[in-house]
Amino acid sequence: MTSSKQASIKSEIAAMPAWLRRPIGKASEISTVQRIVKQRQIHTICEEGRCPNRGECYSQKTASFLLMGPTCTRSCAFCQVDKGHAPMPLDPDEPQKVARAVELLGLRYVVLTSVARDDLSDGGASWFVKTMETIRQVNQDTQIEVLTPDFYGEIQPIKIITLAKPACYNHNIETVGRLQGPVRRGAKYNRSLRVLQLVKEIDSTIPTKSGLMLGHGETVEEVIETMKDLRNVKCDRLTIGQYMRPSLQHLPVQKYWTPEEFEELGTIASNLGFSHVRSGPLVRSSYHAAVE
Repeated sequence: MTSSKQASIKSEIAAMPAWLRRPIGKASEISTVQRIVKQRQIHTICEEGRCPNRGECYSQKTASFLLMGPTCTRSCAFCQVDKGHAPMPLDPDEPQKVARAVELLGLRYVVLTSVARDDLSDGGASWFVKTMETIRQVNQDTQIEVLTPDFYGEIQPIKIITLAKPACYNHNIETVGRLQGPVRRGAKYNRSLRVLQLVKEIDSTIPTKSGLMLGHGETVEEVIETMKDLRNVKCDRLTIGQYMRPSLQHLPVQKYWTPEEFEELGTIASNLGFSHVRSGPLVRSSYHAAVE
């Protein structure tokens, strides 16, 4: 790494507000999950995305598994997940490996997410369902939330997963309409809204959820407008967190929103009718996912 890049990284770290510098959690809780995940050659978005809350979530018996390998077929400018080369073939043992990890860790609530796999005929929808079924065979009481790609708005993949009855169907809109192009390459604002709308049309009893990452240059008015758009498609739950630049190759942070601003946005979201809201600088889409 060149001295100029090292200087840039140090400068960004120094500019990061104190409220974003929190302990990562108990080393024992993190290492236990990391050991089990590594032994079974599976992936979690907690680790791949370096989530700041993973120690807390592990201690509360929740985790988010990343299905279908660690390589994404898209190249969103904010995301740390691996991309830029061909994804690996599916591991036929992955559903069983994930189910066994859920059992060993005693997880009560599991989030199944995935990289975008546009190379697969159904975008990986049937793989979600197979993994859900395998978990339920050995862990009947574990609730399963799904966090899916948009499947390019195709109805059938969304229907396949919805009919498998997840505890919650999550699809992140990530940012406001104006910033979709530079932030979410390959995704579209209205398409993401349509995913959430389709879930409700297929099964209105399944809670839907979406998430926003602030710090790309959005305004308060745009965030509120996005919340309203989500409520118009009957989205039930919302997470709002701060974007933190993973590397110099990713989009720079335009603004660090304060905890007070997040609290205000959370209040607005609740007043708009979201039944479950998590809003804070370190909130991520699976943070406190289980709704008691």
